[in-house]
Order: sequence, then C-alpha cells, then structure tokens
Amino acid sequence: MRESLHGKTALITGAARGIGRATALELARCGVNLILNDRSADEDLASVVREACDLGVHVYPVAEDISQRSAIERIFAMVREHFNSLDILVNNAAASVRKPFVDLTADEVTDAWSVSQWAPLLCSQLAARQMIAQGTGGAIVMVSSVHAERPYPNALPYNAAKAALNHMAASMALELAEHGIRVNSVEPGWIDTPGERKHYTEDEIEMRGRTLPMERLGKPEEVARAIAFLCSGDASYITGSVLRVDGGFALRF
Repeated sequence: MRESLHGKTALITGAARGIGRATALELARCGVNLILNDRSADEDLASVVREACDLGVHVYPVAEDISQRSAIERIFAMVREHFNSLDILVNNAAASVRKPFVDLTADEVTDAWSVSQWAPLLCSQLAARQMIAQGTGGAIVMVSSVHAERPYPNALPYNAAKAALNHMAASMALELAEHGIRVNSVEPGWIDTPGERKHYTEDEIEMRGRTLPMERLGKPEEVARAIAFLCSGDASYITGSVLRVDGGFALRF
C-alpha cells in the first residue's frame, strides 16, 4: 500500500473494464476514494464499485458518455458535490476503429478522437483548474499506448490519438509544474483485456502471446500498479515522462 495515496480522491474514466477496472481496485487498495466513470451503468461498472467499496473507500459511479463536453462538465460538477476535492485524474477511456485509413469515414475518426483525444484534454483542463484552486497539487496520468510511437496498420485514429496524448501530457506537465501538478503517460503494450476478445479468440490470444518477448500478454493489474506509482509520492519528482509497460513489446515489433 502506498501511504502517500491514502485519503486522496481520484477520477478514472473508462473504469468498468480492463485497465480502468484494475486501476480502480489498485487505488482503492491504497485508500483512494474514487469517482468511477463509464459510459453506461451496466453490471461491469456496478461490480467494480462493489469491489472497491469492499476495500473500505468511498466510491461514486458516474455513467456518462465523455465524448460530449456537457457530460464531462456534469462529471466534474458531481466531483465537487460529492467529494469537494480532486487529487488524481486517470484518463483511461478510449475508442478505436480498425480498418484501412483509405476506408475511414469522417464520423468514425471523429467518434474515436472524441473519446481518445478530446475527452482527455477536456478532463485534464477541468481537473487542473480544480487542483489549482485547491492549491495542493495533484497527478494526472494519460493511459497512452505503444501505438503512440510505432504506427500499426489499420489503426490510424487510435495511433494518432495516443501520440497526441503523449504530447499533450508533456505540454501540460510543463505548464502545470509550478502548481505542483504532475502529468505523465503510461504506454501499455498488448494487454489481456476484454476488448481483445472482440478481435481474437482465446486460442489466438494465447498463441499470439507466446510470440511476445515475455511470451504472454500483459495483465491489467501490471499497468494499474504503474499508474498507482505515478500518482503516488514515490513519483514526486517525475513529470512529463512516459512509462512503457509492455513486457518488451515495442523492442521487437
């Protein structure tokens, strides 16, 4: 347990599944109170809320589609109403479309960037304003990807959005350092999340995992621990950095 996190308040987007869910539970184990956002109030969101509450922290679920600025503004109004403070923002939610770029429609790109690029910018802006007003600093973490640095085919909107996240994080870090607000990115590699089942069977995931340097996909919990580190006092002199959590994925591919 990271003692420096105990009693803090964090907002996590895309918290119902995968890396977002694992991050919520990791921070809850560190004593962090949580605002957990996902686009719908389904059983996945309810489940992570229950598990986090069982760890003894205060948890408030917010079902909002953050592709809309009005939804983001409602989320931050709820943060102020229910917690009156915000110490940590984890921009985890993402959207993607997999197809050749010559076949992409403007709507498909807009939909992907609304969640993966614009929402982190707007969430970070509102979080930074609140953190500055509080005068106690804070931490913002972008969940980026190895796609930010290596272009993978049939994923242009996702590739570009993750590259933008890294640059936005660095720019924010430079501007917010004087306020004690640190901004960093993590770059997960191929992580074993529910979203992978939309594209691969269990056998394919296992087979492809064996081709990776560590011969397996990463676990959401492994990325979550890196995020918790960047949010904690252990990373008090780290800002504008990119922490790759990919098991060596980017070294080979």
